[in-house]
Amino acid sequence: MIDLNHCLVLGACLFCIGLYGLLTADNTVRALMCLELLFNAVNINLLAFSSFLDTVQSRGQIFALFVITIAAAEAAIGLSIVLAVHRARGSSRLSFLTLLRW
Repeated sequence: MIDLNHCLVLGACLFCIGLYGLLTADNTVRALMCLELLFNAVNINLLAFSSFLDTVQSRGQIFALFVITIAAAEAAIGLSIVLAVHRARGSSRLSFLTLLRW
């Protein structure tokens, strides 16, 4: 039987992996993937709390759906910025994002 603690530990592990990857990322695509891991960890926690604490209503599922929608929009915008920087600079490293400064 899967308990609430198991789901929260899984979410915390995913969040820590995503945070470590985001802080140490040198490539922008890797940084975006780690940001998606952070969003997925939050979704797991929302669904776990919704499933174990509130069995009548589906608030956690609705919040997770909003997070997934926002994450998809963020990924599309982030990848378009990465593509624009790659076309202008020839690389997608985070150190070349000075192109976006004033």
